[in-house]
Amino acid sequence: MKIAIASGKGGTGKTTLSTNLASYLSEIEQVVLTDLDVEEPNSGLFLSGNREIKEDKFKMVPQWIEDKCTLCGICQKVCNFHAVIQLGKMIMVFPELCHGCYACSELCPESALPMIPKKMGELNYSRDRNLHFIESRLDVGEEQAVPLIRQTKDYIDRTFPGDTVHIYDSPPGTSCPVIEVTKDVDFVILITEPTPFGFHDLKLAVETMRELKKPFGVVINRDGIGNQDVVDFCKCEKITLLAKIPNDRRIAELCSLGKLIYNEVPEFRRELDKIITYIMTIKNYKQA
Repeated sequence: MKIAIASGKGGTGKTTLSTNLASYLSEIEQVVLTDLDVEEPNSGLFLSGNREIKEDKFKMVPQWIEDKCTLCGICQKVCNFHAVIQLGKMIMVFPELCHGCYACSELCPESALPMIPKKMGELNYSRDRNLHFIESRLDVGEEQAVPLIRQTKDYIDRTFPGDTVHIYDSPPGTSCPVIEVTKDVDFVILITEPTPFGFHDLKLAVETMRELKKPFGVVINRDGIGNQDVVDFCKCEKITLLAKIPNDRRIAELCSLGKLIYNEVPEFRRELDKIITYIMTIKNYKQA
């Protein structure tokens, strides 16, 4: 059972929901929480546990071997991302632009562009009883999040059995990193806020999930501010409204202290119960 928690914009409460939902659910299930917002992961700020594994992660990029090269220009022609260009009698490689498609390397008639590993980030794994936490972090200066997200998901699939609940804390927005996170999940929770900005970006996220043909539901965070546009939209579009998290100063104070919320704010816990009931219904239906 794979669940992604996503949104059309940043700051809506993805990490708050992800960490509290995973921790609460781990009281009755084996749960794997993965922070896939690899450019700035922060789920670990709210969780305890002992780090058990730290791995460097690499992507493959071409390296030019001048002695073998005949300057035929094929590499430049086949690279759609301008990561390999020919300047006079030299071939320049820009690793930050390389998507690791191997086209330049495989199609070079002289094998003058072998692929070599380049570090792009790291993966950390820690555990606290039934809660397994994976965090991947992109190195400063790296421009592509998707390769690290893909490798992190592969690690999870290899390491954890299929009967665990997987929760992905997704990057914000609706661009390539979000597509990579959500493309093979069973359900997507879209968290938003009842403001014009939240409503605008929720519609983009809904459009994206429908294009991907992913089942999804909506959680409203900071309910009580803004207006009713999100609620009316969900009713009109027949979108499941999973929960409404109240706009409560206690929640903000606990977040600012790096603490989990569900044990200290009963209203928050009740909304989590609604989400978990819905998730477990899907899980049981999937297993049947």
